[in-house]
Amino acid sequence: MGINTERDIEANLQIGPTDQGMVRFFIAAGDMEIPMDFDPDEAREIAEEMMAAAAAADAIRG
Repeated sequence: MGINTERDIEANLQIGPTDQGMVRFFIAAGDMEIPMDFDPDEAREIAEEMMAAAAAADAIRG
């Protein structure tokens, strides 16, 4: 199992600030809920990684 392994699972991703000053990624799939909290600096790093991954995916698609 890895990043290139496809799954037939539907999930919902919500991203937003918490009342504690964190950034929460909230993933819901079926009966499973996964809250992931990051401090703002970590969230910025994740955003940079997402932008780099999007650019790499664009390059692959041509």
